[in-house]
Amino acid sequence: MNRTAIKDTVNKVGETVTVYGWVNAIRKHGKIAFLDLRDRSGLVQAVDLTGEAFKKIGNEYVLKVVGLIKSRPEKMINPKIVTGTIEIEIKDIEVISTSLESPFPLDTDGYDINEESRIKYRYLDLRRPRMLKNMLIRSEVTSFIRNFLKDRGFIEVETPILTKTTPEGARDFIVPSRLQPGKFYALPQSPQQYKQLLMVAGLEKYFQIARCFRDEDPRHDRAYGEFTQLDLEMSYVEQEDILNLTEELFTTLVEKLFPEKHLAQKPWPRLKYHEVIKKYGSDKPDLRKNKEDKNELAFAWILNFPLFTEQSEKDYFHGSGKAKFAPSHHMFTAPNPDDIALLDKDPLKVRGLQHDLVLNGYEVGGGSIRIHDPKIQEKVFELIGFNKEQKAQFEHLLTAFKYGVPPHGGIAPGIDRLLMVLLNEPSLREVMAYPTLSSGQTSVLNAPSEATPEQLAELHIQVSRSKKPAK
Repeated sequence: MNRTAIKDTVNKVGETVTVYGWVNAIRKHGKIAFLDLRDRSGLVQAVDLTGEAFKKIGNEYVLKVVGLIKSRPEKMINPKIVTGTIEIEIKDIEVISTSLESPFPLDTDGYDINEESRIKYRYLDLRRPRMLKNMLIRSEVTSFIRNFLKDRGFIEVETPILTKTTPEGARDFIVPSRLQPGKFYALPQSPQQYKQLLMVAGLEKYFQIARCFRDEDPRHDRAYGEFTQLDLEMSYVEQEDILNLTEELFTTLVEKLFPEKHLAQKPWPRLKYHEVIKKYGSDKPDLRKNKEDKNELAFAWILNFPLFTEQSEKDYFHGSGKAKFAPSHHMFTAPNPDDIALLDKDPLKVRGLQHDLVLNGYEVGGGSIRIHDPKIQEKVFELIGFNKEQKAQFEHLLTAFKYGVPPHGGIAPGIDRLLMVLLNEPSLREVMAYPTLSSGQTSVLNAPSEATPEQLAELHIQVSRSKKPAK
């Protein structure tokens, strides 16, 4: 196909080119029609001197336009667009496909449009310039991360999506098995156990841009259902190594991809959990010097978290119901070596080798040095009240640890939340191609949906349609 991207038309003055795109706008001036044609790369003005094109096209029609690239008169230059110095004199025009009238405007930022409508017609909503820009930047960010880590010896590995349900702190999404009736897979809350097993396998430096699934109540900074994180693990490291690598990664990323941004402090401050709570009343403080400055980025590390918190009824860790403790981070976080004796004496005073990454008042990542001693892992399971059956759910990990496990640790920054802050968006959904609404309704396809009786029978499942309990 002999196609010219619209952004490249500025370099082809005097040439006849073929461009494709959507009709962004139509203007009629006497017998002359002006068409603004849009593709992913930009917008260009096309001129129909006969006025015939105006009669057979509408907004959002897809066109093939053949025309001569001409320089605009100086007084007609449009500095607001990349192609503002040229226009296309139409020689031939072909309608590739027609379009219904869009259910909402596509030439605005879209913030004032009902979100349910935007989600229903997400393929249209993504055409708006702001959303397209967000998708392009997201792609650049993930590509930068991949290249940065590969240059430093990391191996990208995909881990399973169909996995095992284990009590890790949030509700699992479970998937019935057809081949083993009555048993279920779980979608991964994170690749935590798999990446630790990769360290046992000897990969030493692992990462992936991982999809994670948690049945949690949504917030503006937490998506319902699924989200994306950079998952990263290293062997033979101390906490300092993880902090330094992460700081280098995101400092360089901001400098390369977001030059308009500036860091409030370099190197990033490292703050102790108890001191931060006392001073700011939060473990994710906003440390910007000027909170009205949208281009200021205040990264910081929060360290010295307690390994345990007092367990409540909301925790998903309790087995016997008698345990006092829940993991502050997760059950695989290593205790500070200086505090190991306190595991038997006073567990709430044990510090964990946890590190949280905060940015402008949001937690954008968390990680830790992991437990690699099976005896300490067993002790943590006991302290959080795991019964025999719950411990058995982690037998694969404990068995693997009997075959020589290196010390290891990592971090998992959230891609969605990081981009939300970097792009000054009000919600995670603005940086996701197909987000889920707070009701659990997915974009475009309107899942979840009912399964057919045949599907349920094949999975040996019966659906109970009980009435809601009276209030």
